[in-house]
Amino acid sequence: MKGKEVQGAQAEGKRRLLLVSPMLHQGGFERVCITTARLMEAHFDVSIVVFNSANIAYDVSGLHIIDLQLGVKKGKIGKLFNIVRRSRRLRRLKKEMKPAIVYSFGPTANMVNAFSRTGRGKVWLGLRNYTDVEETVKIRLFTRLADLMICCSKRIEAELHGHFHFDKTCTLYNLYDVEAIRREAEAKEPDLPWGERDGEGRRLRILVSMGRDDDMKGFWHMLKAFSLIHREIPEARLVLLGAGSFSLYRQLASDLGIADAVHFAGMQREPYKYLKKGEVYLLTSRNEGFPNALVEGMALGLAAVSVDCMTGPAEILLEDGDTSRFAEQKEKGEMPVIYGEYGILLPEMSRERNLDAGEIAQEERNLASVVTGLLRDEALLERYRQAAGERARIFTYESYVEQFLRLADGVE
Repeated sequence: MKGKEVQGAQAEGKRRLLLVSPMLHQGGFERVCITTARLMEAHFDVSIVVFNSANIAYDVSGLHIIDLQLGVKKGKIGKLFNIVRRSRRLRRLKKEMKPAIVYSFGPTANMVNAFSRTGRGKVWLGLRNYTDVEETVKIRLFTRLADLMICCSKRIEAELHGHFHFDKTCTLYNLYDVEAIRREAEAKEPDLPWGERDGEGRRLRILVSMGRDDDMKGFWHMLKAFSLIHREIPEARLVLLGAGSFSLYRQLASDLGIADAVHFAGMQREPYKYLKKGEVYLLTSRNEGFPNALVEGMALGLAAVSVDCMTGPAEILLEDGDTSRFAEQKEKGEMPVIYGEYGILLPEMSRERNLDAGEIAQEERNLASVVTGLLRDEALLERYRQAAGERARIFTYESYVEQFLRLADGVE
């Protein structure tokens, strides 16, 4: 087998399951990949195949990791050549290991999994973001090569049915160990630049969000809305966690006059200790698959305020996932907002980045109004904090394992 076996040993007498992820850096589908491997060890001989094992951010002790040692290449030609090399190597690995199922996470791994099809082991492709189904050429190719496409939201699955007429699909929500999240949160304290109270003796009101430094996360909307929240509630603070320099957003915070009230905490291996300090979790993304950080915040009792991005938040925060009320509210000239059973949802915000501190859009003012009202209404805030914790328990390990095994039982 050409590739580096990082650690772990193979099991005997079980069907083989290969999980494929480009890397195991800190990220949503990487976490799901690792957790799936640990949960399925009791049922399968599990191996994780990565293209590059450098800088693994998760605990992979005891897991069988195979590194194909084919990291990122620059340029279109280099990337295309890399896909071919990765596909050939994975195909060789499939022939040697004879897995029953090969389940890949993310668009790059999906391409390699699909192109390395051998005709024996089942090819499962995991769609982790709405942007995956927007690449129509790629999806049409996948519909010809995949035995199953696993979606992280029902909206993505509906797109495959409606636009691509592909019905070998299922929705498998991301999974969470709520009690473990809570234990980890309580184990340590975060390094924050503020104390418990501001200079006037007021208890700080902390808002939190997590995500990499990427336009897709819409952080300019969040900072502009927060500037209005901070104007009304001076003791409000914002903590942003995630990889990247955030240099543009640091400058925007300074331009908005809120630099001292915003803490850019960077990528944290132990993010839950920061989340536990919050009262409200904010999400302003323009695209998600199934936002892990939102559910993790809810697991720690943070009230959820999110935009209705593609996809995930509506299915998490509303019992029926129905957002038609937005159109009705707009027709009546009302502020569009849904106070759902498990959190508060606003319409998707504009996608074009605007770093002009002098321009604050109505949608940002609406977000600020909702959060300010929530912080001032202790009863409503407490109700949503309780509802958030209850909702997070729906996405359990047990239900994930049960559905995964049911799917696997259909594999010959």
